[in-house]
Amino acid sequence: MSEPATSTSAHATASVTMCFSEDDLVRIFNEVRSQLVSTLYYMLGNYEDAQDAAQEAFVKCWRAKADVLEVGNLRAWIFRIGLNAAKDLQRNAWYRRAKPLTDAPGNNVAKTVSPVEAAQDAETRDRLRSALLGLRPEEKEVFLLRQNGSLTYEEIAQLRRCPVGTVKTQMRAALRKLREVLKEK
Repeated sequence: MSEPATSTSAHATASVTMCFSEDDLVRIFNEVRSQLVSTLYYMLGNYEDAQDAAQEAFVKCWRAKADVLEVGNLRAWIFRIGLNAAKDLQRNAWYRRAKPLTDAPGNNVAKTVSPVEAAQDAETRDRLRSALLGLRPEEKEVFLLRQNGSLTYEEIAQLRRCPVGTVKTQMRAALRKLREVLKEK
């Protein structure tokens, strides 16, 4: 008997259940880690908290690895667990007392950029970061899953257990608000 060919497609349909091993979980988590931390950073507003939430997400994924066999899209599952870990961190009473430290302006500026350009870039990033943090939680979640998680609207709707139309409406609202912030000068 010959063994069936395995699919390496990044996006699995909801009706097809794929089998993932522990190695697949670790490999895919490592592939999406930087995007996950970036997404969590914009949710939490603090890089260290984003790292903590990503680490907690991995631990939760590892503990639930037996359920991985039932997951259709491992990448989406990891992002969902990461977002839930970030929400748990936000609800934590200690987190509410701790204020995130802001990045010192100009720390990551390339030497070829003029001081004026660097200041303008930093100002634009700060305005955009502030706008992202100011989005309603559901708009922020949809925006980050779509932009940083590279998930389709259908995958986001499935993760959030809501209609695709609702996801698209929330994405449009988020984009409209972010565009308004970028137009302001």
